[in-house]
Amino acid sequence: MTNAVTANTPLLHHYTPVTHTGNPDPTLRTQCQAIISSLLYLMLGTHPDITFAVIKLSQFSANPSKEHFEWAKYICCYLAGTQDYTMVFDGNTNEGLIAHSDSDWATDINNRRSITGYFFKLAGSSVSWLSQAQKSIALSSTEAEYMAISGCCQQAMWIINLFGEIGFPISPITICGDNQGSLFISSNPVQEKRTKHIDIHYHYMQECIKDNKASIVFIPGNDNLADMFTKNLDCLKFVKF
Repeated sequence: MTNAVTANTPLLHHYTPVTHTGNPDPTLRTQCQAIISSLLYLMLGTHPDITFAVIKLSQFSANPSKEHFEWAKYICCYLAGTQDYTMVFDGNTNEGLIAHSDSDWATDINNRRSITGYFFKLAGSSVSWLSQAQKSIALSSTEAEYMAISGCCQQAMWIINLFGEIGFPISPITICGDNQGSLFISSNPVQEKRTKHIDIHYHYMQECIKDNKASIVFIPGNDNLADMFTKNLDCLKFVKF
């Protein structure tokens, strides 16, 4: 794929993978799993920009279709055009460690579980990121965003413990979200009929905020960089983020 025509995004904005219901093709499955495993290695190491695309396609690697294989190669076309990109850490920035959290509420008609996406920046560059389906079905966009922030907060506590062990205590970690309702629930431990059904372990973040280990701030959706971890974005928005 080195000389392939390059792509501007890992996947096209309108593309949604569809489950292959035909009989498995062992050769195609081997080829598809090989390319997906290589992409997963890149994603985990130095390419947060392909996270959503790779995780999405990996869900179909057990019985892939030719279409899935072609879209996996499409990600390689994107990588061919960005192979000179680097992750740059700027020691002069005053930004420190900051997190962005977002969710995509149940847009897949085949799977009603929302997508959690978050990432952490240190000295202006990404150091930790995640894109995955939520464990339970969210009944509203606010609930989906709240569950996403909760997952982000758990990772934040792990990072705080890590830095503490090596002698660099940090606290609190700022978490940016773009849903006012979820931010209100996070900062105000109140029970309402619209939130009382949420699993208890998602409320762990309220204690973290109370103990000043994390703080929640609002950021407009158009500026929330975690959006690229929850869906396929159009070219303009993807390049911006």
